[in-house]
Amino acid sequence: MAMANRLFLPLATIIATVIFTVLGVSAATYNVKSLGAKPDGRTDSTKAFMAAWLGACGSTKAATVYVPRGRFMVGGLRFTGPCKNGAIRVQIDGTLVAPSNYFVLGNGKFWLLFHGVQGVTIAGGTLDAQGAGLWACKSSGSRNCPDGATSLAIFNSRDVVVYGVSSINSQMFHIAVNGCSNVKVVGANVVAPWNSPNTDGIHVQLSTGVSILNSKISTGDDCVSIGPGATNLWIEGVACGPGHGISIGSLGKDLNEQGVRNVTVKRVTFKGTENGLRIKAWARPSNGFVNGVLFQNAVMTNVENPIVIDQNYCPGSKNCPRQVSGVKISNVRYQDVHGTSATKVAVKFDCSKKNPCRGITMQDVNLSFKNQLPAAAYCVNAGGTTSGVMKPTSCF
Repeated sequence: MAMANRLFLPLATIIATVIFTVLGVSAATYNVKSLGAKPDGRTDSTKAFMAAWLGACGSTKAATVYVPRGRFMVGGLRFTGPCKNGAIRVQIDGTLVAPSNYFVLGNGKFWLLFHGVQGVTIAGGTLDAQGAGLWACKSSGSRNCPDGATSLAIFNSRDVVVYGVSSINSQMFHIAVNGCSNVKVVGANVVAPWNSPNTDGIHVQLSTGVSILNSKISTGDDCVSIGPGATNLWIEGVACGPGHGISIGSLGKDLNEQGVRNVTVKRVTFKGTENGLRIKAWARPSNGFVNGVLFQNAVMTNVENPIVIDQNYCPGSKNCPRQVSGVKISNVRYQDVHGTSATKVAVKFDCSKKNPCRGITMQDVNLSFKNQLPAAAYCVNAGGTTSGVMKPTSCF
């Protein structure tokens, strides 16, 4: 798996070039401005974007949807397949701006949705969802606020690349991958204030072969959240902060739930985050599981909970008091994790008494409290082994 991901980046460039130039056949280009889009940030350009997509999707040869420089205001966009070709590039040189009235998108779940597509590359540009108004509504306690929309959603698709895209101020999740295979998110830049609710940077569930590479995520919720059914997931070169860390979960909300398997997280940094490397499960019956996770080469700077497994998640003490988690957590490895904890307990394994955490291995973990003081570890219903440097002292 490591070799496949290392080879992908240069190959992606080569493959894209070959697809779009092979045998001298150039891609058909659909310029949204030529189709009526206005780069003034005010005029609704939704119809022009949809016309460009329909043209590209209906082309029998490789095609490009081109968004030139400027600010283009668009409402909900639904880019659906299957298409007549397997090589569509959505090249964004400008900025897409959501309507200022958050109700326009707020009840629609998605702003940009790619559904049932194959061989699509989304490259460059900025997605500005203007989510501040909705966040303010939610913080006011009003019951009239919509849930909000995910800025970029990729559902039931395969062989998709998201490259060099910036997502700012999403109403809810910035990027979501659901029901997909072979999706690469490379060089993403995700930005939202630390107190913006539910603005997860990148969320993955029910998908296999997803890679998140060389990205910077600063947000008000999880930098990366990993939901049920995520398998063969590779996260490398991600800088997180502010935010809630890289989280597997929450899992186990439902009794019948797919598990999480074969996750690699390496070369990641956390600065001023609420959590670092986290696995989180509801305290309620479930047949879910987490198996085969590697956390490697992680740097913590003033992180509240650098390493944490919490199987007693029960927000608001609703629907789960006096219950225990059914999620089985096993074969989790921590290698070369170092830096500073903002709290005394730098390592916390609070596992299920019915399904204790099994097979945890820790190698060369060196975490201090506020850069100088020794930190502590806390274990409940957790077992494993340690080797190399172990600070704080193991609680196994």
